[in-house]
Amino acid sequence: MQQKIDRVVSVLQQAVRDFPPVSFANSLGAEDMVLTDLIARHRLDIEIFSLDTGRLPQPTYDLMQEVGEHYGIPLTVYFPDSAEVEKYVAQHGVNGFYGSVEARKSCCFVRKVEPLRRALRGKQAWVTGLRRDQAVTRGSLEMSAYDTDFGLQKFNPLLEWSNKDVWAYIRQNNVPYNKLHDQFYPSLGCAPCTRSITPGEDIRAGRWWWEDPANKECGLHTSKGSLEASRFRIQEIADQAGAVQKAIA
Repeated sequence: MQQKIDRVVSVLQQAVRDFPPVSFANSLGAEDMVLTDLIARHRLDIEIFSLDTGRLPQPTYDLMQEVGEHYGIPLTVYFPDSAEVEKYVAQHGVNGFYGSVEARKSCCFVRKVEPLRRALRGKQAWVTGLRRDQAVTRGSLEMSAYDTDFGLQKFNPLLEWSNKDVWAYIRQNNVPYNKLHDQFYPSLGCAPCTRSITPGEDIRAGRWWWEDPANKECGLHTSKGSLEASRFRIQEIADQAGAVQKAIA
């Protein structure tokens, strides 16, 4: 286990050395709390931020507060643009993401991808807690690779860790964690899009459970985020054109 920990620290140090400034996207799940602990322990010059989508479960907010108090380091929080959220809700409804994969991904774009772009602005690299065995969509990930979608280097230091490794580290080092994990929520996201799982189910079965597993990404970690951005921009241009035509009429 120590060898795996040393490898993670080495990857983080490489990111800081070769690609400053670096940000860490902390979703407040188990993997991200391991990375938070290691960044704090080794006093690495990595900004830690979270995305508050406005639909997070209360235990996630509780942990968000606890991180700052426990580690004494700032946790920057980014929010979605309120006007874009209002536009989405006006078009799809407050829970319109249940209607189709396209509507759900559009919601993820407004609440996650656009704020992430702002969070990564001016950075040369970002760190995530992705693991290869979390989902079929993550099997081809690399420890370090250029992220063409966001235009910077992306590091996945826990890529080869198992779920067992993650929890062994948390227990051994008394790392704070989201209490939803104790209620059989292995993967965490927005409250309406996350449920507990039953024994034997896939670790990501509780995320967007009404969709095919091949679609279970929000755009943060695939090039599909660019596609959603394009669709969103096209709709925005169409809305502006419609407003102009109405004004002329």
